[in-house]
Amino acid sequence: MKKKNTEIYLLTERLEFPPAENANSEGLLAIGGDLSPQRLLLAYRSGIFPWFNDDSLILWWSPNPRMVLFPGKIKISKSMRQIMSGTRFTLTRNKCFKEVLEACAQIERAGQDGTWITSNMKEAYLKLHDLRIAISYEVWEDNKLVGGLYGIDLGHVFCGESMFSKVSNASKFAFIKLARDLERLNYKFIDCQLYTEHLESLGAEEIPRKKFLELLQAEV
Repeated sequence: MKKKNTEIYLLTERLEFPPAENANSEGLLAIGGDLSPQRLLLAYRSGIFPWFNDDSLILWWSPNPRMVLFPGKIKISKSMRQIMSGTRFTLTRNKCFKEVLEACAQIERAGQDGTWITSNMKEAYLKLHDLRIAISYEVWEDNKLVGGLYGIDLGHVFCGESMFSKVSNASKFAFIKLARDLERLNYKFIDCQLYTEHLESLGAEEIPRKKFLELLQAEV
C-alpha cells in the first residue's frame, strides 16, 4: 500500500486498508485493489465501502459524518403504518437477489448520471450473496417485483447498499421491514453511508465517523 499523494492511498495486491480516519475531507480513502469477497468484507468491517463509475479505478470511501439508522428509531408515518398493516405488498428475503441488484442498477436517480453498480460490482456482490453475506429484501405487488433493497450483513450491523421502487412506497416498505427485523435481532445499526433527505425522513441520522467506527468495531 502506497500513498498516492498527501491524502489518498494506492492499494496493492496486499489485503489491507489504511485506517478509515485517514480519508480526506470528501471521505475518499484509497484507490485500486480489487473486489474480492475477502477485500470487500475487510472493507465493510473497517467502515469503508467502494463507490466508483465504470470508467474509474476502484475508489474506497469512509465519509465523515456517517449516515446511520438505529433500528429502534425508524420513523413510520401514519400512511405507511396503514400500508404496513395492509395487504397491498408482500415481502420475501433472498428470493431473487440478482433481480434486486439489477433493478437497483437500472433505476434512474435524480442528480446522478449512470450507476455505480457496475458489471464488476454486480459480479462481486453476487459472490458475497453466494457466501450468505450479501442479502436482499424483495417487495411484491400482484406477484410482480416492485421494490427492494440489498446490503451486507455483518451479523451485528447491516450495511445498506441500494434500494429501488417501481411503485410508490415499495422501498420504504422494505426498509421498514428490515429495520423491524434488525431491531428484533439486536443489530446495532444500519449503515446508510451518505445523507439523503429520504433517509432522514425515515429516521436515519448523521454521526461522527469516530463514533461510527467505535460502534462498528465494539465487541458484539
